[in-house]
Amino acid sequence: MRRIAIYPGTFDPITNGHMDVIKRAKKLFDKVLVAVAISEEKRPMFDIQTRVKMAKAATCDMEGVEVEPFDGLLVNFSQQKEINVMIRGLRAVSDFEYELQMGYANASLWKELETVYLMPSLEHAFISSSVVRSIFKHGGNVNHLIPHVIKPYLVKSLTCM
Repeated sequence: MRRIAIYPGTFDPITNGHMDVIKRAKKLFDKVLVAVAISEEKRPMFDIQTRVKMAKAATCDMEGVEVEPFDGLLVNFSQQKEINVMIRGLRAVSDFEYELQMGYANASLWKELETVYLMPSLEHAFISSSVVRSIFKHGGNVNHLIPHVIKPYLVKSLTCM
């Protein structure tokens, strides 16, 4: 029996912190489905097609990692894909409180769904997509925060602003 997990997020953009969690998840699971949420309520910087392209580009050399977009409830998408294990990354205590609440909410909708919390390594613990976007928008260097294949997408976004 193959062990499969889903790793949902907005990935706006995908960061080295996300990549760290994906690599850790791959040690535990045969397949990891990176589920890119449309999340229009978050008003992402990148459209869903671009975020999926970035996630695919960042994970293209990782065997057993797939990327798909989704909209709506994660529980419904997980059921559709027949995946009952969800990966969530925890960087800080503030993440824990939110993620615990979301894990319980998801479990109340589908009792079969288990949430596995993974911490990124210490060097990536502070990285979030919003930190990357903020540093980049203010002219800072983000090369150490994102997979190298993501930089062209960020540069292109400046011309679209």
